[in-house]
Amino acid sequence: MKKLFFIITIFCAIKTNAQPYSVSFAGTGAATSISSVKVENLTTSLTATLNSGDVLHLSGTIGIYNPEIDQRQRFKIYPNPMSGTSVLQIVPPEKGNIVITIYDITGRSVFQSKTYLENYLQEFRLSGINTGLYIITVKGDKYRYSKKLLVNNNSDGIISMDKISDNKTMAEKKSVMNHGESGAVIYMAYNSGERLKYTGISGIYRTIVTDIPSADTTITFNFYACTDGDNNNYPVVKIGQQVWIAENLKTTKFNNGQSIPLVQDNQDWCILTTPAFCWYNNDENSHKATYGALYNWYAVNNKNLCPVDWHVPTDAEWTALTNFLGDNSVAGGQLKETGTGHWIPPNVGATNLTGFTALPGGSRVSGGAYSNDMKENGYWWSATESDSTNAWSRSMNFACNCVPIADYIKKFGFSVRCLKD
Repeated sequence: MKKLFFIITIFCAIKTNAQPYSVSFAGTGAATSISSVKVENLTTSLTATLNSGDVLHLSGTIGIYNPEIDQRQRFKIYPNPMSGTSVLQIVPPEKGNIVITIYDITGRSVFQSKTYLENYLQEFRLSGINTGLYIITVKGDKYRYSKKLLVNNNSDGIISMDKISDNKTMAEKKSVMNHGESGAVIYMAYNSGERLKYTGISGIYRTIVTDIPSADTTITFNFYACTDGDNNNYPVVKIGQQVWIAENLKTTKFNNGQSIPLVQDNQDWCILTTPAFCWYNNDENSHKATYGALYNWYAVNNKNLCPVDWHVPTDAEWTALTNFLGDNSVAGGQLKETGTGHWIPPNVGATNLTGFTALPGGSRVSGGAYSNDMKENGYWWSATESDSTNAWSRSMNFACNCVPIADYIKKFGFSVRCLKD
């Protein structure tokens, strides 16, 4: 009886994990159309990219991801049997290099082609195969598909495979892969309880939403204009009743067009009582795109540092954020980017369930020196001073789930996040 109960329990667990869900997307606010959506599974690190009109199909898996479960949708050959030529239709689950191999009935490779594919529908015309039974495989870094092909052909035996379409647009993707739908069906492995991060893109607008799917759903992205003085456009994310930019600020100009002085020399930096910015270790190429810039508090106090209709959050607004997530003793994990690509191990508690994606951009401290804690700590100014020489800040650390509050000298260089007015 115990054995039967165990088998039934496992069967129920498999059925639960295997429940498929469909996710569609809509836009509102500054834009209503969606050009693409990036999907990240924050639990497994799997990613997928959808184009306009695509639908995300989440298919359950048990244990290690096996993409062959969606082979019937991702790899097609027609006509089959082949007489003359046939077409291969391939929709890779991720972009990258692939190898297409044709094996004869003895298992001997008679043709092989290496190419790069994006993760949308692409087609190839196959010709020159002699009569017989063949196996055709498509192999990427994390997946492998295979199909039998029966050939009834009088040919010269010189096999060729030519790309005949690169179906990137929604109209072109209305094919046998979609059965007449308005976009492609993009498959992604998913187990119940895993959190997904969606980044919706519409022109210059980007909005992030996180969710744990439990049924068919539509994700609606509320798009906001968020363009700084350098015309950098930022992704945004709503957390509670607040809307934050989801990257560190990297502008070199105030939103009125005035340049912010770039100060590299340590001695010059440490005597400043006026706005300034810098790149960590004076290395723009390595740090700008990912970690943003470091600003002294005098730049924060200018009031024009953030994009128009955005501002540097006050100490009270930072507190509202951490209180919404529990308190400052547990909020850090929900705000930090997952993994150890940018944070050093162990990156304690990091789930990024908010989509805030906090990154450790280091700091510039006493004497104008750069800290040695890049990838260990991130520091963010508030707009609230504690006295004439210090201002309040928040920080996050690779070894802590917390968001410490501290007041630091206004001359220090910290990262900045902006909040919607």
